Amino acid sequence: MNARNYQKELDQILQMPATKGKKLFLHSCCAPCSSYVLEYLKQYFEITVFYYNPNITMPDEYAHRVAEQKRLIAEFNEMGDGYRISFVEGAYEPDTFFEVTKGHEHDKEGGARCYLCYEMRMRKAAQMAAEGGFDYFTTTLSISPMKNAAWINEIGERLSAQYGVLHLPSDFKKKNGYKRSIELSKEYDLYRQDFCGCVYSKREIGEEHGEIS
Repeated sequence: MNARNYQKELDQILQMPATKGKKLFLHSCCAPCSSYVLEYLKQYFEITVFYYNPNITMPDEYAHRVAEQKRLIAEFNEMGDGYRISFVEGAYEPDTFFEVTKGHEHDKEGGARCYLCYEMRMRKAAQMAAEGGFDYFTTTLSISPMKNAAWINEIGERLSAQYGVLHLPSDFKKKNGYKRSIELSKEYDLYRQDFCGCVYSKREIGEEHGEIS
């Protein structure tokens, strides 16, 4: 059986005249990953960026990343093209991340711990999208070459059925999306972190560079 082409599915939705102006609740993992997604989708949707990332377990790191997200949105809105982008910051609750991933502290990056983390963040997005009367929800996570788009879309579809709000399919790394995010990060001088945010990914990066025993 052929793998699903989530980018093709998204293109089909975007080509529908009824899509124009629909409300999208977009979970964002960080400003660099959201940059291309916002540039791409703000022509079609009224977007509310939802910044909910309890996986960022260092407070200073969290504060830096959320500030970059707000700055990027403000700069995009100043351009005046496409729909205006709104912003909602979720609660900063790293204890929730530790509880959800308990028992998976030593998983390799990209394994079961990451799946649980995707689901945690996407569940909150789906819940709030439903409560807010949004037409769609999705996440920027699939732009990363390190993230499993099939997992992300499977989670999204399951949560869509549970909360009654449509999930927008995505594989944002396609159509040179990841490359474009790097270009936009340079253009807007965005902080690009080298780990996902949690202490476990930071530890793994440190071990790869011989910094942590």
